[in-house]
Amino acid sequence: MNCCGLLTAQKEPVPLKSIEVELEVRDHVATVVSTLTYENKEDKPVEAVFVFPLPGDAAVCHFSAKIGQTQIVAEVKEKQQAREEYDDALSSGQQAFLLEESEQSPDIFTLSVGSLPPGESASIRLEYVTELAVQADDGLRFCLPAVLNPRYQPQGSGGSEGASVQVTSVPASLVPYSLSFSARVSSPRPVSKVESNCSLDPLQHLNTEQTQATVKLAAGHKFDRDVELLIYYKDAHQPTAVVEAGQTTAKTGTLMGDPVVMLSLYPEFPQSVMSSVASCGEFVFLLDRSGSMDCPTDDSMQEATRICSARDTLLLLLKSLPMGCYFNIYSFGDTYEHIFPKSVEYCEKTLEEAVKKVEEMAADLGGTEILESLKHIYSQPCIPNQPRQLFVFTDGEVFNTKEVINLVKKNSGSHRCFSFGIGEGASSALINGLAKEGGGHAQFITGTDRMQPKVMQSLRFALQPAVEDISVTWDLPKGVSVTVLSPPITAVFQGQRSLLYAQLTGQSSEASEGSVMVKYSLAGHPSQSQLHFSLKPAEDTGLTVHRLGARTLIRSLEMEEKDDEAPQDEGVKERVVELSVQSGVSSSYTAFIVVNKGNGEPIEGPLVRRNIPTSMLGGMMYSLCDIMVFDDSSTCEDFQYCEPMWRNKDASEEYTRISSDEACLGNVEAPTIKKPPRDPLLQLVSLQKASGYWLLDPALAAALGKTSEEVDKTKPPAVNQEMWATVLALIWLYSFKMDAKEEWELLAMKAVSWLRAQNAPCVAECVEAGKALLGCEVQKDFLGL
Repeated sequence: MNCCGLLTAQKEPVPLKSIEVELEVRDHVATVVSTLTYENKEDKPVEAVFVFPLPGDAAVCHFSAKIGQTQIVAEVKEKQQAREEYDDALSSGQQAFLLEESEQSPDIFTLSVGSLPPGESASIRLEYVTELAVQADDGLRFCLPAVLNPRYQPQGSGGSEGASVQVTSVPASLVPYSLSFSARVSSPRPVSKVESNCSLDPLQHLNTEQTQATVKLAAGHKFDRDVELLIYYKDAHQPTAVVEAGQTTAKTGTLMGDPVVMLSLYPEFPQSVMSSVASCGEFVFLLDRSGSMDCPTDDSMQEATRICSARDTLLLLLKSLPMGCYFNIYSFGDTYEHIFPKSVEYCEKTLEEAVKKVEEMAADLGGTEILESLKHIYSQPCIPNQPRQLFVFTDGEVFNTKEVINLVKKNSGSHRCFSFGIGEGASSALINGLAKEGGGHAQFITGTDRMQPKVMQSLRFALQPAVEDISVTWDLPKGVSVTVLSPPITAVFQGQRSLLYAQLTGQSSEASEGSVMVKYSLAGHPSQSQLHFSLKPAEDTGLTVHRLGARTLIRSLEMEEKDDEAPQDEGVKERVVELSVQSGVSSSYTAFIVVNKGNGEPIEGPLVRRNIPTSMLGGMMYSLCDIMVFDDSSTCEDFQYCEPMWRNKDASEEYTRISSDEACLGNVEAPTIKKPPRDPLLQLVSLQKASGYWLLDPALAAALGKTSEEVDKTKPPAVNQEMWATVLALIWLYSFKMDAKEEWELLAMKAVSWLRAQNAPCVAECVEAGKALLGCEVQKDFLGL
């Protein structure tokens, strides 16, 4: 811990020198090119093994190495064959590079840099394509992961038995390599703004229509956190279609040889339906209580921990649920717990019991094992006429990602799943996969983001009427057929995008236009949305759409092959390998392999494997392309169990064991985290009753910034205490917390409904008195009364 910068165990310098990233965004898809430069300053050949994250839905489509003036492009091969070629090259003294995707989680990659000669430098070029997720405020989110949280792997679950990752950490601020990052954005619609969690140079528009722009990170950026970009277009909700020409060298009739169309659909629902909020449903909340949830939500060490933020959010959710629904709360770590044996009806008694239990929850359940808790939830029978809605909160340190997602997929017909990734390094493969297969919506909370507004957005989605009987019909001219590459659409939400990929085979001499019709039933009413598109391929689009289409089909086949209950079909694996090789897109069954045969002369000297310590950000996290530390029997999936490293000074019990997803910071005490004062908004929310009203008591007066005497003496004589308290709470919200309206709007609707049910004639007098007491100006109609 006293070393300056990242060093090997022998205090040799890390061979990684710099990272250069170029991002090209076209409408709502992105191509990312990363160039990583290494230099071996030792007197022996070096092998370095790097484990690093990529977005979970990314498709790696190019990998090459430049050694000196020699450029070598990798081939995609079946994984075992590629590994054997890599080992053969190293044993014969040749340079080799191997890039492979984890079989457990598609957002983890391992890069082996083999036999880098003394004094030699090498540049690795990695290219991938990815879709950009739509956020609640209509921004498109791109994330360049800097952090890979170690995935907790329970004993006996596979991998090398007894192997554990031994890690030396140093502060992320001392990471010695540099990052340069630039982005170019183009769209049919004007680019209105680009925001980031990191400092950016000003946005530069490249044309008068403002449909093209560039932006880059400000100089001096330390790559010690995920780099997040939010891109905003004007009129973002317009449906679009892109038809991309096939590869000229590929055979007609194959995926890469035929045109591929990408459709972006934005169904708009009637306002009359959207303004109504469901008053039924079974809401199941699943909270991660593994040790890593005790880490701060950002790297300042001053903010609340992840578990504190999750508790506050859960409180807000509970208070916002409608009367008449059912709910239950589960939490998981090594084991799982639930507050009620089965879901219970939402009322004052059950709400009070749940809130009390939530306030006692701590990050004290050990490792991250979500699978068994999900199995138990799905084993519970659904409640008639109460659609099940599952909310999952986790920092995503799960090793068996594909198994978890497959379980959600198998139960997708009985529920919708909304997922929330908390903190830097949450697995995008897990969070996006849960929502996609569960027909819900995914959100990420990083840095100083507030969790509450994002979660409440998802609750609004959950309270929307479920879209049923979704069908997609294609209308194409004679001579043109379609092969859909995307899985069936299972969820449609107001304002949310659905992407479809399809291969177009054949030609038509009659028509140059096709269309697709999406039909569905909403609240019992049939609806439809149609999009017409030109069959003429767009110019200069490269192969991005083809690669994303191939990635979509590969992921679907991999999930099918991973189904534990289905008979294993060797043909599925062969199909995945064939698609991966044909399209040049990564899969869990293939790898990119580069061997530099050079002049045929082997590299002299014994090969040394360099085990590099990781950078430290909050808890134990792995920076992009830091070298992972292995023992000789480890593999890239061996994120194993660690021994105790530090004790939680604030908890009454000591950690007797700390898994790799908990904060293993070396033999040091945990950083002291200042407990922030409770947010006045959450203080007010905590006092609301299940049916929507507030009691007139000292706690409410304090939340409003007044004394009990001030509140009591200004109450109009004809008004009862509950009505006076409820009106005051609503006035305070509308006057002082309008910037957080999306957080409290649903519970305010409950309060207004309760007031209306009282049928009191003195509401106007009550509002005027409340305005005078709180010293603010708000109209009676503004409160919805």
